Amino acid sequence: MSSYPFGARAPMRITFSLGLVVLAVFALLPAVAVFVISFTDIRGLPGIPVNWVGFDNYERFFSAAKIGYNLNALKNTLIYAVVSTVVINLLGLAIAVLLNQKLRGRTFSRAVVFLPTILGVTVIGLIWSLFFNPSAGPAASIWSWFGADSAFFGDPNLALALVIFVQIWAGLGIAVVIYLAGLQAIPEELQEAASIDGASGGQRMRLITVPLLAPSITANVLLAIVGSLQSYQLAYVLTGPNNPATQLLSLAIFAQGFGGSSASGLGQSQGYAATISVIQFIIVSLASLLVLWYLRRREAKL
Repeated sequence: MSSYPFGARAPMRITFSLGLVVLAVFALLPAVAVFVISFTDIRGLPGIPVNWVGFDNYERFFSAAKIGYNLNALKNTLIYAVVSTVVINLLGLAIAVLLNQKLRGRTFSRAVVFLPTILGVTVIGLIWSLFFNPSAGPAASIWSWFGADSAFFGDPNLALALVIFVQIWAGLGIAVVIYLAGLQAIPEELQEAASIDGASGGQRMRLITVPLLAPSITANVLLAIVGSLQSYQLAYVLTGPNNPATQLLSLAIFAQGFGGSSASGLGQSQGYAATISVIQFIIVSLASLLVLWYLRRREAKL
């Protein structure tokens, strides 16, 4: 007979219940609070009354005065998410396959690839701001060899591409680690048998490696999409909160909620920032569900 008063499953049930409580307190309740706040005009300043404004914030988001700014932020966000997701996964898989080989110094190489992941956003921003300093940075010196110059992060035609580059550099390590774990779980006997049967390296990659890496691909793609759609820190550190060339929905939320945004034509308004958060949540949820459905469908066919 079990020594637990409520049966052998009691510890599991208690642990599960505690987990649900933690999830409710730190995830569900804040999410509901943000949704409620989006219907108010709260500004987070002492002495200013909070009024219920209904759908005014949502109407403001889609109004003629704001739609241009918001569509630009949405366009930049989608470009940021798609490009960084595709490049991180393709490059991460290629590097993981290379580092999975029995090469000299591969442990050191793995550490070097993963190193950017442990750096803080401020450190990463400082490194690349110095590198792309238009007056004295290494990039400016290289640019000058070709008789050209550039403002780099100050160039509206180049700023978003450079921020995406830094995002890829910073996020590549996680993708490589996940792909390495997936590659090491693939039995070597399968690769050896396919090689004996005359399969080329490309055929083994297409018919064995990629199908067996399907769970790793799904995890990496979802992490990259959700992370990039919600990311604002690098754009904020590298180009500031009000640069139209790198304006993202998540950056607009931060600027509007905590510092005001001259580009949006509004002062600080946490109610309006919550509205943008709700709209972004819908976009992230739909994108994640669509990608998950597609990847799961591919996994079932493999």
